[in-house]
Amino acid sequence: MSRILVVEDEPGIALALEDDLTLEGHRVTVADDGVKALAAARAEPFDLILLDVMLPHKDGFEVCRELRRTGLCTPILMLTAKTQEAEKVMGLDLGADDYLTKPYGRNELRARVRALLRRGAADTADVYRFGDVEVDFARAELRRDGTVLDLTPLEFKLMAAFVRSRGRVLTRQQLLDAAWGHDMAITERVVDNQIMNLRRKVEADPANPVFIASVRGLGYRFDG
Repeated sequence: MSRILVVEDEPGIALALEDDLTLEGHRVTVADDGVKALAAARAEPFDLILLDVMLPHKDGFEVCRELRRTGLCTPILMLTAKTQEAEKVMGLDLGADDYLTKPYGRNELRARVRALLRRGAADTADVYRFGDVEVDFARAELRRDGTVLDLTPLEFKLMAAFVRSRGRVLTRQQLLDAAWGHDMAITERVVDNQIMNLRRKVEADPANPVFIASVRGLGYRFDG
């Protein structure tokens, strides 16, 4: 059973989405404004977020931006009545995975949901491998050549954030939020030190990293 967060402020549309997705076998949570959506997405893990753009308090663009800044990689399907190409490009640039314009057909929505759930399942496999390293999410372990590495909880959280956002640049602030949380008074230099420690464990030559690359002026990118 997949867990889906529906963020929609129009009661009729929200109810129709909830009923349809429930009939498809999903467990559905509904939030009717942007602030509630952020709280719900941070309170429990979801497999997919259906996110309307026009919302009270915080619009869908703001919600998408804030979720991606925290390192959350849950697939996001944005729903909107807007038809301008610029609006779609903005949503995708902020980290949305797909875009559906109202009014949409039920079958098309179901197909998009299935596609994003398949993609999300592939991205969150229990074990992810790169080079001679395995990241075991179920056991919270990192193994190299079959040997369990002595990794701190912070290092594992950083590694998990990299794997779940592979190919994307993560800023130091995003890494801080992912590993330490939002309310910790930690300097960005601490992130650099932790990255150095992590490279010593997963890179063959930490001075010339292959997997955890520095992106000058921006942050880091995982290319595993």
